[in-house]
Amino acid sequence: MTNPLLSVWDTPFKLAPFDKISDADFAPAFEEALAAHKAEIEAIAASAEAPSFANTIEAMEVAGEGLDKVLSVFFSVAGADSNPAREELQRDFSPKLAAHSAEISANKALFGRIKAIWDARDTLDLTEEQQRVLMLTHRGFVRGGAALEGDADARMKEIKSRLAVLGTEFTQNLLADEREWFMPLAEEDLEGLPEFAVDAARAAGEEKGAEGPVVTLSRSIIVPFLQFSPRRDLREKAFEAWAARGANGGETDNRAIAGEILALREERAKLLGYASFADYKLETEMAKTPDAVRGLLMDVWEPAKARAEADAAVLTEMMHADGINGDLAPWDWRYYAEKRRKAEHDLDEAALKPYLQLDRMIEACFACATKLFGLQFKALDVPLYHEDCRAWEVIRDGDHVAVFIGDYFARGGKRSGAWCSAMRGQAKFPEVRGPVVINVCNFAKGDPALLSYDDARTLFHEFGHALHQMLSNVTYESISGTSVARDFVELPSQLYEHWLEVPEVLAEYATHAETGEPMPQAMLEKVLGAANFDQGFATVEYVASALVDLAFHEGAAPSDPMAKQAEVLAELGMPAAITMRHATPHFAHVFAGDGYSSGYYSYMWSEVMDADAFEAFEEAGDAFDPETAKALEQHILSTGGSVEADELYKRFRGRLPGVEALLKGRGLAA
Repeated sequence: MTNPLLSVWDTPFKLAPFDKISDADFAPAFEEALAAHKAEIEAIAASAEAPSFANTIEAMEVAGEGLDKVLSVFFSVAGADSNPAREELQRDFSPKLAAHSAEISANKALFGRIKAIWDARDTLDLTEEQQRVLMLTHRGFVRGGAALEGDADARMKEIKSRLAVLGTEFTQNLLADEREWFMPLAEEDLEGLPEFAVDAARAAGEEKGAEGPVVTLSRSIIVPFLQFSPRRDLREKAFEAWAARGANGGETDNRAIAGEILALREERAKLLGYASFADYKLETEMAKTPDAVRGLLMDVWEPAKARAEADAAVLTEMMHADGINGDLAPWDWRYYAEKRRKAEHDLDEAALKPYLQLDRMIEACFACATKLFGLQFKALDVPLYHEDCRAWEVIRDGDHVAVFIGDYFARGGKRSGAWCSAMRGQAKFPEVRGPVVINVCNFAKGDPALLSYDDARTLFHEFGHALHQMLSNVTYESISGTSVARDFVELPSQLYEHWLEVPEVLAEYATHAETGEPMPQAMLEKVLGAANFDQGFATVEYVASALVDLAFHEGAAPSDPMAKQAEVLAELGMPAAITMRHATPHFAHVFAGDGYSSGYYSYMWSEVMDADAFEAFEEAGDAFDPETAKALEQHILSTGGSVEADELYKRFRGRLPGVEALLKGRGLAA
């Protein structure tokens, strides 16, 4: 019987035939596709023809299509719908993939061909995009260790393989801690919780097989509990479990893993001639240097810390007024901040949430994309990897653009957080093809599903990433969509969040779940007026995480990462009632892979740009100004990584931005 992962996908839009794929198909498909890719690479490297862009660079672009198909399906389900079999497969695949990548990077014959083309680049009649692909390919091989010899070459392969294993272990340990812990709630423990939080707790209890409602470590469940529960003892218990993810001792403890990862990254950078891993990693980013990153973060840290300390004093007074003496604790902040928001802005999240229906917010995401870029969304009835998933065809002027898949609800087999990925990237070579893009979130289920305002921002954020993939218009997949500098990749996603706050969007799509009535004008004004509420807290918890990440990588790897974390926070004067958004043992952005290592700052680097970029629409006098939207697509959303990020931004805005717009946007400007 033919393995469906290896067959030709004669399906609508050549989507993966999820209804025909079983876990038993993954391993044999992986091994066959991996062997095929190795053979393709070896054929390119051993070619008797003189090296050319076509027979080497373009040949590499199309090699591994079968492996890409297998992995696109596997990693989609492994992240969003995991089970023990898939976790075991991931532990098996990760070191093999790392070894395969290392073999390609270290292939001297292949690198020789790439270098010959690179050295002759000025004599070749290459397009600007081809020149860019050649540069990135050559640079990637050099940074991957292709120029290393002997023991250094062998050691680099070992390091890459070990890092792949450790990253998988870190991720699976974190998932295990998040999946296993839950706190049963008696009926009296539900006192003070709004209906949506009670419904989410009951639904979570059903999923866990408990006999009643539970609090889990899903952000969409635990954050509302911390906001609304008057039971300080239960808030403390829940928060401590949330903060302890990856640091509970035993087989799922990530602290030693983090230490080994940092040491291996330092060694890797030193083998390549860099002073530190941060120097290595930031070389290809907009920021370029650790000093530039630290400068930005500290420009924001001081005003954010001052705001947070002032807010902490107010919240402490509120707590004392409740008869609780002593210091404000991390499990108190959200509870008293919510009470303060209700008092100062007369904005009650429980009253707001019925106006933020998931389905209506999806409609809002789509409607903004229609107004800005002329995209239309047509629901599809196709097999997907989970019954919760939904799919749409994206069309413009009658032409197919992409397929978009949404997987929105939290469940036990899904890793925490939210993300966007492409099961297939946009390309015109060797043939024109549209992308298949997935947004994955962790919203609480309900009938209907209701979002917090933060959830709604997340929805828009991830859809901004999806637009970056869907509107990509380049020739080569290796530079399409979100294949850009890490500190540029968050610009489209964070910029798209701004349209959630456009009054006409909320006025049309924020409708009550029961009555269908639009959000009252008074509530709408309160929502927009409270947009910067508690930004001291939000900014401090984020910037602290980014500064710890930078400190981990800009010098010698710490022998004890937890001690280094404590040292950095002490030097910063971290407010006692605020913790890092991602403490080391559950800092998956940094330790699940290299993606955001030395790069967690990039959200804020991008925010400097997104605040300034949205001002372009404000200056035009219309959040949907056609000319500004056209420029945004032309210079940023359609270009992928075909041009350096700073040049793309200057083409859009005419200049690079300063930090002022960000501080103004967060309400932190003096």
